[in-house]
Amino acid sequence: MLTGSRLREALLSVPREALLPHAYVRVSDPGVEPIEWRLLDGAHPDDREEWLDLIHSGESVLLQRDGERLDMLTRGPVTGGNMTSMSTYGQATVEALQTLQLGPGQRYLEFGPGPGVSLALAAAVTGPRLAVGIERDGHMAAFAQHSLDRLGLGATVVEGDALDGHRAGGAFDRIHSGIGVPCVPPAWVELLATDGRLLTTLTTRTPSWPGQLLVTRTGAGGVEAVLRGRPRGYRPMLGYRWLNVVPMRPRIKAEPGVPRPTRLAPPPDDAYGFWLAAAYLAPGLVRDFQAETMTIAAPDEDSWAVAGPGEDTVRVHGTRDVWAELEDVHARWVLAGRPDTYRVTVPEGGGAQHVASGPGSRALAWVLPPLAPVPHQTTTPCLPEHRTEKAL
Repeated sequence: MLTGSRLREALLSVPREALLPHAYVRVSDPGVEPIEWRLLDGAHPDDREEWLDLIHSGESVLLQRDGERLDMLTRGPVTGGNMTSMSTYGQATVEALQTLQLGPGQRYLEFGPGPGVSLALAAAVTGPRLAVGIERDGHMAAFAQHSLDRLGLGATVVEGDALDGHRAGGAFDRIHSGIGVPCVPPAWVELLATDGRLLTTLTTRTPSWPGQLLVTRTGAGGVEAVLRGRPRGYRPMLGYRWLNVVPMRPRIKAEPGVPRPTRLAPPPDDAYGFWLAAAYLAPGLVRDFQAETMTIAAPDEDSWAVAGPGEDTVRVHGTRDVWAELEDVHARWVLAGRPDTYRVTVPEGGGAQHVASGPGSRALAWVLPPLAPVPHQTTTPCLPEHRTEKAL
């Protein structure tokens, strides 16, 4: 549900057409290489209706291929390459700004703003000269700044590495990351003003079960952080590669595995606290949401589990018993009280970030992986912002 009159007014007043003047549409099926695309030009009469339907559909909009310049694109068929920038679909943007409790007069910082849709909405809420975006890709930064200037919203896009923060900008009341990170960069925490809020996706190697981390600097100067499982999240940082189940689909269909009894019926999709724990406590798994029955694979071990037939049977294949690991995590999750939120310690100045469902020996706990060096070449493809029903 949309709350907040300023955000509602921003959604009605900020024209997406000005920020998303073109869009790529994938023509070829998943797994087919090279990928076939078609570029829609919103100014061309033959593309306009399809383009308008797409940018107002609520789905993510694909905008940039292989870090290309965005001021000299040619409409029509395109072969090869991967998407390196996109605009997140509207519901995720609204949910993020609502979670941040963004309001007038607040200083807002966004990492990875892409074409600037959420940055434009934030600027419309906060007021001019209070919203800043840090964008790694120089072509995208210039593209977004040009669009925002035309709208006269007073938002600024700075080219730079999000992991370095934005120390020149001072302290911010609200910080939103449009990229997923394995843990919170210390430079981000340093930028939080008193009572400030920071929201980011915590990414693992699986796109299937993202976590959303909300960090708050308290009035006493301390830092509190809460992690929740979510049905959707933002793409991972540059250089971070997700596991992919698509190449395994033909083999899984031909050899679903050996049936065995199970004490675990397929957990519901909205048991977010369980699936989030599984992403960390049974790492290396990815779900195929396109499968007819619950199918979870471990691509690195060439193993998988296919639920059914029936709730008391599962078919397993490979050296890794994927379903047995999920049974174990689920049993531990139940003993821990079926938590749907987890507390995270985020030490000032850096250090290991610990996650726990609560006190006591039965609590689920793990340590977030550290940040890794990021390559400077923008060649890593960005998959569409992952939703439960579409994740691979």
